[in-house]
Amino acid sequence: MEDQAFRTLREQNGLSIDETAELLEVNAKTVRRWEAGETSPRRAFIEVLTHRLEARRPQAPGQPAFTFVDLFAGIGGMRRGFESAGGKCVFTSEWDSYAQRTYRANFPDDHDIAGDITGVDAADIPKHDVLLAGFPCQPFSIAGVSKLNSLGREHGFMNKTQGTLFFDVLRILKHHRPAAFLLENVKNLKSHNKGDTFKTIKGALENDLGYKISCRVIDAKGYVPQHRERIFIAGFRDDTGFDFGRLEFRDPAKGPTLADILHAPEEEPEERYTIQKKIGRLGPCTFVDPRYTLSDHLWNYLQAYAAKHKAAGNGFGFGLNTPNDKARTLSARYYKDGSEILIAQRGKAPRRLTPRECARLMGFDPDRETRMEIPVSDTRAYKQFGNAVVVPVVTEIANYMKPHILRIMDPGELFELGSPASPGAPKQLQMEIG
Repeated sequence: MEDQAFRTLREQNGLSIDETAELLEVNAKTVRRWEAGETSPRRAFIEVLTHRLEARRPQAPGQPAFTFVDLFAGIGGMRRGFESAGGKCVFTSEWDSYAQRTYRANFPDDHDIAGDITGVDAADIPKHDVLLAGFPCQPFSIAGVSKLNSLGREHGFMNKTQGTLFFDVLRILKHHRPAAFLLENVKNLKSHNKGDTFKTIKGALENDLGYKISCRVIDAKGYVPQHRERIFIAGFRDDTGFDFGRLEFRDPAKGPTLADILHAPEEEPEERYTIQKKIGRLGPCTFVDPRYTLSDHLWNYLQAYAAKHKAAGNGFGFGLNTPNDKARTLSARYYKDGSEILIAQRGKAPRRLTPRECARLMGFDPDRETRMEIPVSDTRAYKQFGNAVVVPVVTEIANYMKPHILRIMDPGELFELGSPASPGAPKQLQMEIG
């Protein structure tokens, strides 16, 4: 019966009814009604407990749950998310030497970083279970089928992507046939070139390579204090029932504010970004280095620029924030003037975020005690964080994908007998899980 299956899943997670209610953000009475068979839990609630159980399954010492490759790796945001889900990175490609420096500083005891992926033979890339790629979006040339036929050339979707970096993703997928992949790009990928670009991408993955794909635009504002929408495309070699549309991500309206990532007086100072002063009876307090405060000249320019465009009916301007706010999207151009995310200061011009605050804003530093290495200049750091993924969003996706990845890797061993997705579980609940 469905009530017994849900209770089994809860108990396998080691959760009490009250703990389950808190995890799922429902009333304990609701959980009791599920287990009494009076009502049925939503599919998303079943998946939360199922994914949690998968994450808790013991692994042999030093044995990863799955392996993955990190293409167009940047500073390793995708890698961090999938390592959190138990994966092991076996290959990295990133062409920018400054991004490589940051990557190496944070993953020091590891494999070498390959440079330009276009010069890497797919056969030289290690076998892997998952491919990750935050690939650059370049205009795709959609050649006519008749012209290609006349030239004696193939006219599949893979052919249409030649000359773009996405083609390198496809050729590696074609060679290795990993269980799954996750691609990331800007939100407007779906509308680029009147939809032709996304049509080509989708066609190549589904029709040419035979993967089952699901995509979703996710706003990171539920995880970090920043409005940042990105499209994620998940693909699986076999149809496991994975569906981005069924997954529940944190409500953007209830996410953290800038107060959670800004430097605080009580935190340990960091010489590059903060200074320490003694404040009366309070003693030593940490403050942001004055060099991050805008000059009066730049601040006056930004205000005049914003006023000019406002008068013209345009929306261009700076983003001035207090600690209680959520910021605009951090971009790679932030190093120029910081205008999209400025922090108000009493009695003086506003300031930029420090690179350390950017690391927190992107989820690389989950708290004030954890500090990733930032071995590059502020200018390079701003570019790198502006181009990065939000780590906790990728971690969430990785945890959702993990059971489906393992199902392809080892179809008969994913769930223990008696869990909701096992052969002995009630048919209705198996359908709910997908």
